Amino acid sequence: MAATTAANSPELPTPETRQTNRRLQVRIAGPMLLLSGLLLAGCETTTSTDLIRLDRAQGSEQNIASLSSVIQANPQDPEGYNVRGAAYGRSGEFKRAVDDFNRAIQLNPRFFQAYANRALVYRNMGKPAEAVNDYNTALQINPNYDVALIGRGNIYRQAGRINEAFNDFDRAIQQDTTDGRAWHGRGLIYQVRGQHAQAIEDFSKAISLSPGSPEPYNGRGVSYVALNNDDNAFADFNHAIELNDKIAESWANQALVYERRGDKARAYKSYNHAVRLDPNYKPAQDGAARTRSGPAAAG
Repeated sequence: MAATTAANSPELPTPETRQTNRRLQVRIAGPMLLLSGLLLAGCETTTSTDLIRLDRAQGSEQNIASLSSVIQANPQDPEGYNVRGAAYGRSGEFKRAVDDFNRAIQLNPRFFQAYANRALVYRNMGKPAEAVNDYNTALQINPNYDVALIGRGNIYRQAGRINEAFNDFDRAIQQDTTDGRAWHGRGLIYQVRGQHAQAIEDFSKAISLSPGSPEPYNGRGVSYVALNNDDNAFADFNHAIELNDKIAESWANQALVYERRGDKARAYKSYNHAVRLDPNYKPAQDGAARTRSGPAAAG
């Protein structure tokens, strides 16, 4: 299989296309919503973890051999290493991915896409400091590179550096990015700041740009809950589940609305389902404990 190059593609492009492919398996955790009786007492946004969507086919012997043959034919072309590094990253072979990005950067020290690709791999390796350094370098080379701004903004947000994260997301938006993750990230910060009307606007924009992503529906639903608009919140949480029924946060959020409505049986059922999906997700654990006395507990 011949492999085309992708120098201008954003984070970890597949070797089959020059178009944008930034599909990350993202688990954006919904907030921990604490109840006093049936009233929402407050909310806390938990951190998110950005994971590369693993695709073992990308690391198959056949695919890697094809990419390696391209490199052998053009050993001084940094783009070949960038593309193979992307394939290694998609397959979860992060060390090999870093090695290829290192070689691409050695051949072209101004290859800002390779810096951003390596940063994404570092993020998935649990090396945020190295990732930030690479995003910084990419932005020094190309100050308008929205992929690097969004990636760095996510690291800052997860580290609690909210103002710096906001500035990165906002800068990407001001540059007319079409990447919905910028709007989603800024929406999460508005949410933390208690600016729920602005958060809803940003989540809605993210939805318009990425209608198949459940995360902004969860985010918008949380802000609707904070504004006591349970009907719209419930619709958003249900749609998030329709898009991906394997996300514990979506089920826990749905359960919260059931609980606020006084329906302990359905609340417990949804909380319990969330626990089965993610046994370590504390909002679901706490919610199940609160509603376990309901009729559903007997089932």
